Amino acid sequence: MRNIIHAAAFYSVYFAPRGRNRLLFLGEQISQRHLTFEDKLIGIIGDAGSGKSSLIKGMFPGLELVNDDDRFDSHKVMRITDYEDTINETTTFHLDMRFQTAFNQTHEIVSFVKDALEKDRRVVIEHFDQLYPALKINAGILIGIGEEIIVTRPGAFGPLPKDIFDIVHHSLKYRKMVHTAEDITAMLLEREYNMANRWRHSDVKRGFVLEFNEKPDIDLAELENDVLEIIGGHIDVAYFDEHHIKLGDFQPARCSGPRIHLTNTREIENFRMHKNFAYNRLNNTYALVGLVGQDVRDIENLNRPHIF
Repeated sequence: MRNIIHAAAFYSVYFAPRGRNRLLFLGEQISQRHLTFEDKLIGIIGDAGSGKSSLIKGMFPGLELVNDDDRFDSHKVMRITDYEDTINETTTFHLDMRFQTAFNQTHEIVSFVKDALEKDRRVVIEHFDQLYPALKINAGILIGIGEEIIVTRPGAFGPLPKDIFDIVHHSLKYRKMVHTAEDITAMLLEREYNMANRWRHSDVKRGFVLEFNEKPDIDLAELENDVLEIIGGHIDVAYFDEHHIKLGDFQPARCSGPRIHLTNTREIENFRMHKNFAYNRLNNTYALVGLVGQDVRDIENLNRPHIF
């Protein structure tokens, strides 16, 4: 994590994990570090496939979502027009604006949210940027999910939800590029190098890290070429099940975040692999580093801070 002071607003920025369990864990950490009992309006911002549902489940264990990856509860969507009973029985509500507006008028949603807040209930709203122009009340805490996870507590001078959306909407494609390239690399290590389950996943800006306790006997230039060959084949990438993705005609490959992917490998920009294992003296591990996007020469400073 890194903290950045920007004008009058204070941001906390985290790497956005790609696996479901890591998202759940980070959601729990964000809740412990940033939420207070006074935070009643929680704004979640990010595109489909960014991991919002998993993050929310980590932040609010037991909260029943209106929708998640596998099911949609129309009863929970419609209850905002008939909520006199449930609003007195429920302490935390979840809304997804993209689903909600298919069933309710915006003014009905605004009325429900304002009434819930007046009754001291907590409301967690996905795609909060779509409601804010009509609600005209900023969230007590905004959380944007893209390449990184931005946590900010807006003040009188912002930031506004649209500002957070613009950042995470632009950056999400890099997270998906990284994850797809990472899973291709992992698949090759398992099937071609017989190295299943011998690494730990970590993060670097616009890249992935596979950490090994012992330095593997691998030609990284050759491995890079193998990955680039698959990428260059313009292979379709699709969800298979909760633990696997489908890469073209290959057998399903293991993946801990099968929904956070590109749809085709042609969308990966400028993949390259650092040609030497990076030794980490802090924990005595050897790191395989894969990167996408703009070429960066200084591998020792990949995580340098930046201002939005």
